[in-house]
Amino acid sequence: MNTIFTVEETNLISIYIYENRASLIEEMSDALPYMDEDMRALADRTLEKLRAMTDEEFAELDIYAADEE
Repeated sequence: MNTIFTVEETNLISIYIYENRASLIEEMSDALPYMDEDMRALADRTLEKLRAMTDEEFAELDIYAADEE
């Protein structure tokens, strides 16, 4: 699978500090109730893509924490 994230999805991922795909999915899912409707829709799309990819594919992503740039 060759998952392509949008700029918005990549930015959303970058605000979370994660050790692996599973922890990222858990942290983002836990935050859903606190998001407004638009952000929740973005997070849902992002989570769908994260759940569909393998850990190996996730490890190859070139996404960094927002404060590390």
